[in-house]
Amino acid sequence: MYALLFEKPIVELEKKLEELRHVSADQALDVSGEIERIQKKIEQSRREIYENLTPWQKVQVSRHPMRPYPLDHIRRMTTGFLELHGDRDYADDRAIIGGFAMLDGRSVMIIGTQKGRDTKSNLECNFGCPYPEGYRKALRLMKLAAKFKMPIITLVDTPGAFPGIESEERHIAEAIAVNLREMFTLPVPFISVITGEGGSGGALGMAVCNRLLIMEHAYYSVISPEGCAAILWKDRAYANQAADALRLTAKDLIQFKLADEVVPEPVGGAHTNYDAAAEALKQKILKHLAALDKLSPQQLLEDRYRKFRAMGPFKEPEPESRRRFRRKKS
Repeated sequence: MYALLFEKPIVELEKKLEELRHVSADQALDVSGEIERIQKKIEQSRREIYENLTPWQKVQVSRHPMRPYPLDHIRRMTTGFLELHGDRDYADDRAIIGGFAMLDGRSVMIIGTQKGRDTKSNLECNFGCPYPEGYRKALRLMKLAAKFKMPIITLVDTPGAFPGIESEERHIAEAIAVNLREMFTLPVPFISVITGEGGSGGALGMAVCNRLLIMEHAYYSVISPEGCAAILWKDRAYANQAADALRLTAKDLIQFKLADEVVPEPVGGAHTNYDAAAEALKQKILKHLAALDKLSPQQLLEDRYRKFRAMGPFKEPEPESRRRFRRKKS
């Protein structure tokens, strides 16, 4: 099983546990007491480690190869998922999946960015980095939801939009910009969830919403820690320091009022229990949907506008010349 570097103490305890079980089976020894003690130690170590993760460690958890991707959540949260394909202009981008589904007996449009588990599926999904046609497909589905007055739910897990020449040839910046503009005009409840990586405009192009939720060990940032380190320190090895400076964790996003609520994950991360992670996510979505249902279409648009207008307030320092003038005048 894949393990992150900071999980090494847990891995060593699990190896001891496995060895004890083999000894117990081979030699017919009763070591149940010792097994129980190690199991408790594993749970305690896992809890202590995951309660004190650094920002860089959280980024690593968000990228865990066994972390549940949006399609994993969709299959557990909803029923009757009917996937729709294509942007009706160029192609079907497999990095973005979406379609109709039933959430707790209610019709919704659910859209997500998708990664792969192995080389073949990663190539098919372009490692979770959408092309322009992916964003155009997403917008087509969002407008379809608005036409039928269905809530929109987007699940975001992408390092960012694909930056290659094919994207530039097909106008990736324009595709994302159009999505940003058009998402402000959809008069239906709109909830976005950062389930893993929330990378730059590639994530924002799916998340102009009424309520933004973020899973406990996910991140949402204007740039990846590696990209930030390459710019500021000219060396990607400083990604650890960059992650601290970017303030990209769920806790930071709540503090800055960018996200509305954190979705708790099972101890040890969502990859340890897909069902529990999906259930927690479903309950949070239902909670916020119930609140948004009380708003009229016009109120939903105004709520979304106010949410984004309130982001990123800052205060510029007063120039020294103005301070001198004010002192002289007084």
